[in-house]
Amino acid sequence: MIRSLHPALVLVIILSLSAGRHIRAEVPLNGLTDAEKRGGWELLFDGTSVESWRNYKQDSISKGWIVKDGLLIRAAAGAGDIITKEQYEHFELSIEYRISKGGNSGIMFHVTEQAARPWHTGPEVQLQDNVDGHDPQKSGWLYQLYKPVKPNWARRFENQVGFKSPEVDDATRPAGQWNHIYLRVTGKESEIALNGVSYFHFNKGSKDWDERVARSKFSKYPLFGKPTRGHICLQDHGNEIAFRNIKVRKLRADGIGPDPIDGKLKLKTVEAFPKLKWEGFKGVDEQGRIQNIRPLEMTHAGDGTNRIFVATQIGKIYVFPNDPDATLASVFLDFSERVQPFPVDDEEGLLGFALHPSFKENGYLYVYYTSREPRVSYLSRFQRSKKDPNKADPDSESVIMRIPQPFANHNGGPMVFGNDGYLYMGLGDGGGRNDPVGHGQNLGTLMGTIIRIDVDKKSAGKNYSIPRDNPFVDREGALPEIYAYGTRNPWRISVDRPTGNIWFGDVGQDLWEEINLLARGANYGWSVREASYNFGNKEIDSKQAPTEAIWEYDHRIGKSITGGHVYRGKALPELQGAYLYADYVTGKIWALKYNHDKGQVISNLGIQEGGIPVLSFGQDEQGEVYYTVQSPSGRSIFKFVRDE
Repeated sequence: MIRSLHPALVLVIILSLSAGRHIRAEVPLNGLTDAEKRGGWELLFDGTSVESWRNYKQDSISKGWIVKDGLLIRAAAGAGDIITKEQYEHFELSIEYRISKGGNSGIMFHVTEQAARPWHTGPEVQLQDNVDGHDPQKSGWLYQLYKPVKPNWARRFENQVGFKSPEVDDATRPAGQWNHIYLRVTGKESEIALNGVSYFHFNKGSKDWDERVARSKFSKYPLFGKPTRGHICLQDHGNEIAFRNIKVRKLRADGIGPDPIDGKLKLKTVEAFPKLKWEGFKGVDEQGRIQNIRPLEMTHAGDGTNRIFVATQIGKIYVFPNDPDATLASVFLDFSERVQPFPVDDEEGLLGFALHPSFKENGYLYVYYTSREPRVSYLSRFQRSKKDPNKADPDSESVIMRIPQPFANHNGGPMVFGNDGYLYMGLGDGGGRNDPVGHGQNLGTLMGTIIRIDVDKKSAGKNYSIPRDNPFVDREGALPEIYAYGTRNPWRISVDRPTGNIWFGDVGQDLWEEINLLARGANYGWSVREASYNFGNKEIDSKQAPTEAIWEYDHRIGKSITGGHVYRGKALPELQGAYLYADYVTGKIWALKYNHDKGQVISNLGIQEGGIPVLSFGQDEQGEVYYTVQSPSGRSIFKFVRDE
């Protein structure tokens, strides 16, 4: 999908057009979510037993550590440092801590018992009360070695608009509140994140690592940082601290985690229209530089003509017969001169396209695009030519909404007409990193929302009207167009016609990707949550608790979700009712089966283990599902067949 290739989380969201049920987003206390279970995570603390732990250089755990109300607490003097009984080489650790006022502690890794103290061998992730703590090394820093660094992709988007966010993040919550540490240690790359915000990456044993160690107090310990396998250690620094939700996952040396699947479907992908050429597309520009075609939307008109319409990011929409022997995709509409070229900013361009439910009669089509007017997006309507059913009139543009954008990324734009005839469109949080303007939870902006409007009526001086049953019509300070909110960057949205459910994928930032059902008035959490997990240190509005994603996967699996379609075709009965989705970065494709009555995932089945990044999915008039990729050759549309 379109986005900077930085860590990100993905939720897939199912949108229910009815009031639906809002399932609160939360991780079971000292338990595993369905995604974590399938993804290979294990508990290091179940809330009742310290069976996985012992004191450093001891056979058991001291009485200074107690288990109370599901918490592992350093409660008394002389508790001592505790370590896992098992040793880990390449792994991830997920752990929540609650520090006392002024308190200090730490988490060490690759600890061996060859030295007098754990920190003589194992590097320490600092934990402390950042307000009243005495140490200049803040919580989440790798003690005396690494502190938060703003990633280059964030700098680029900020520099474009002259925005300045803090150079050093502090995502901690105050003493007495729960904070989350994510630690990944592998031979390829390691990372620390605090409350979902990635702080920095490092490579143990690299030249940079060795130079930093040489400048630190640890240089006098010859074994410091040298072990490549060892225990995880929780430090007793003399202050009370509590831990919960302690989880670990073993990884491969390259940092890849287990695919969270229940099995694999015996399917493969093949080119759907192998003879197809795109009118006017050459694959190179006038200077001989390679150019890619990037199909971002593929749909049909539902008018009985069995035509396929494909919208490309450059600002051209094509049409061709739904025939595997089709040879030419002709230009249906070209308004590329109004669209920001995606080679300039790869998250801009023509990002959304939908045909009116009465397209056969009125010929209306709708597009969402970022314009050549800097940082401005348009939702517009065009009309089919009266002379040629395979052409749209480029002079027929009617602007429905003009939407200023603060940054060049997270423009969103996927759209679909629901079974109720209204237009639903997903908008990103406006871009930047960490939702710097706070759009995600702000009902006073369209950024970070799913909007629902009636494009068949005009009212209040606008080229659309507001459905009277939109959830925030009567809420003071809220924009009435909003149907749901708390999205980061919805990437592809679709309606399952038999049920009326609308699904969308929401691209995460640093740790998780998601899928959700659209429920009226739902809050999908961003930017106080990413998937089921707290993000940053903003307070959560208890009056509007986040709605749970129906599925999520982490960044050891993939880094940018591409939402898809529920399969309703006939060629592959084994896919019937399954939601097909992918990851843009890894090229993995899955089929998710979900029980709506129980609100549970039935299975997540693998289709493709990796390959070319998947931009989007499409569906034809028969309910068959396709996916698209970028290509300089024009070979961009693929379908699923049995691997026999």
